[in-house]
Amino acid sequence: MEHARITSLQVAARAGVSQSAVSRVFTPGASASAKTIAKVRKAAEELGYRPNRVARTMITGKSRIIGLVVAYLDNQFYPQALELLSNALQEKGYHVLVFTATNSPEKVEEVMRDLLDFQVDGIITASVAVTSDLTVRCNAASIPVVMFNRGQEGADVNAVTSDNLAGGRKVADFLVQCGHRHIAHISGWDGSSTGRDRCRGFIEGLAAHGHKPLRIIDGMYNRDTAAQAARDLMDAPTPPDAIFVGNDHMAFAVMDTLRHELGLKIPQDVAIVGFDDVALAAWPSYDLTTVRQPLNRMVDATVDMLIAQIDEGVMAPRRVAFDGPLIRRSSTRQPKGPET
Repeated sequence: MEHARITSLQVAARAGVSQSAVSRVFTPGASASAKTIAKVRKAAEELGYRPNRVARTMITGKSRIIGLVVAYLDNQFYPQALELLSNALQEKGYHVLVFTATNSPEKVEEVMRDLLDFQVDGIITASVAVTSDLTVRCNAASIPVVMFNRGQEGADVNAVTSDNLAGGRKVADFLVQCGHRHIAHISGWDGSSTGRDRCRGFIEGLAAHGHKPLRIIDGMYNRDTAAQAARDLMDAPTPPDAIFVGNDHMAFAVMDTLRHELGLKIPQDVAIVGFDDVALAAWPSYDLTTVRQPLNRMVDATVDMLIAQIDEGVMAPRRVAFDGPLIRRSSTRQPKGPET
């Protein structure tokens, strides 16, 4: 036998408060005294009451749900980023709906269409491209979008990243200071702004010292591709004495290949630098020198930007890039000259 759904009116009667007081207790951001909250929640628990979020969405026009779209969950950077984004949004009274998507335009469009059907209040894309057409559709539906750790040329959309150009330059400066002259780069995916910007900063940084990369191979942000790139580089007539890898996820694969397959020592035979500074980078097995993405600042800026658009409506798109430090560990030698 089905039980009748408990209503907010019944909770109000049990708690001895008004129905509007019950509504305020279960509405994020609404005002209610501590005494009222305690009475209402006690009555709700006793009766088995759960607020009808679908009905509230129909009344307020707000679902209190944010869509998160991510492409690379196998990369250690993104589970941590998603956890921080989810926690920050929940603190502001929002729930998170996570979708995964490859970086093909067709798949991203399909996922974004699903999110629009769920009537989310906003969308955060993590390392996923957003076309101008998708941006127009989201604007038409009054759903703000913020790109996290990715920019998009030609798309009129908010974006929060680390300063990838500056990070690439820092790696170049550091490796030249360490005395390296045969420096290769296993880049991130060339189809991404992060991969392109880190690579361009690295090339510009080497050029400032009168050097150029020994070779650049697109690692596609893929472990197997990066491992094969390491084999190809070390099999060349002039192998590199240092490799800048476009992110830590690929750098770990490169280090494993060099050590366990090719029998090389790091950094004695070849130095390795990554990008992200995920937790695994500090483990003794890798102890990877890397550029740290200022993740907490990036998350705070992303959430603040999105909530401001939800609360205030259409705003001019902003692009924010945070500088991150180079973290030195034992996968590289000590610099020979003064720091720059």
